[in-house]
Amino acid sequence: MITSYDYPTASIADGVGVDSILVGDSYGMVVLGYDTTIPVTVDELLPVCRAVRRGSTHALLIGDMPFMSFQVSVEEAVRNAGRFVKEGGMETVKVEGGREMVPVIAGITRAGIPVLGHIGVTPQTATLQGGYRVQGRTAKDADRLLEDALALEKAGAFGIVLEMMAEEAAKMVSESLRIPTIGIGSGRYCDGQVLVLHDVLGLYERFTPKFAKKYAELAGPIREAIRMYSDDVRTGSFPAEQHVFRMDDEERARLGSKRKP
Repeated sequence: MITSYDYPTASIADGVGVDSILVGDSYGMVVLGYDTTIPVTVDELLPVCRAVRRGSTHALLIGDMPFMSFQVSVEEAVRNAGRFVKEGGMETVKVEGGREMVPVIAGITRAGIPVLGHIGVTPQTATLQGGYRVQGRTAKDADRLLEDALALEKAGAFGIVLEMMAEEAAKMVSESLRIPTIGIGSGRYCDGQVLVLHDVLGLYERFTPKFAKKYAELAGPIREAIRMYSDDVRTGSFPAEQHVFRMDDEERARLGSKRKP
């Protein structure tokens, strides 16, 4: 699984055969420049979802339900999940939270929309966990996470994202469930992995999480390309002969023929 926020990257990811694409609320940070994911709205994500939908034909498409789009009531959660499917072209939605989200997941699932759960570090409510701290470092905490995971599975979740969990805890959770787990910073024993596209490509320079692996460093080449373009425009070397369109000789000869003397 990888995130995508536009048509070109969705098309590339789909073309190389990723299993699923998440239109994450991380869009707010890596594309819109917010400090957190909290400000992101459903209305901001829906056009992004549609762009990703146009770029993908094979991967499972998952819309990330942003903060306060599902916490107020089950009815509102179902309505917003339906918007991701009906207006955004998504096939499933992701919901953050543990056992407290059981009624929400059950309600959305009853409406016919598959739900991917998300436990461990949940960025939308990280302040309640003392910030972005690794979860499941103690046996008691790991047991709590397992209880959350089992509750989400029973509520109808088709899978669960495990974020920033101690590897041992993530392994126990993964082995205890019948549904797949998708890890992000939770070690080697999850059934799948997800990373933010901009971390993979080295495009988000504000910070890189410890768990992320950069497979490219594209910020540097992009910066250099824009600098070179800017220099070429200022020195007059762009556009050059090969970049312009010309009139036929006959039409060029007529230029100015109707000017007043």
